[in-house]
Amino acid sequence: MNAFIASVFLGIVGTGYVMYGRKAHNPVALVAGVLLCAFPYFVDGLTWTLLIGLILLAAPFLVHV
Repeated sequence: MNAFIASVFLGIVGTGYVMYGRKAHNPVALVAGVLLCAFPYFVDGLTWTLLIGLILLAAPFLVHV
């Protein structure tokens, strides 16, 4: 149940990243947003969901193109 709640939250944030990435022409935010929306379908467990989610949440701030 907790992994489901984390997946919903990460999907919402991922949607925001996609909208920002398209508007600002920022490919890192766009890819991170798509991955935030998609990866919870393939990952099982709260620990891995949070770990991968945190990495993808930080990516637009750490990677500059």
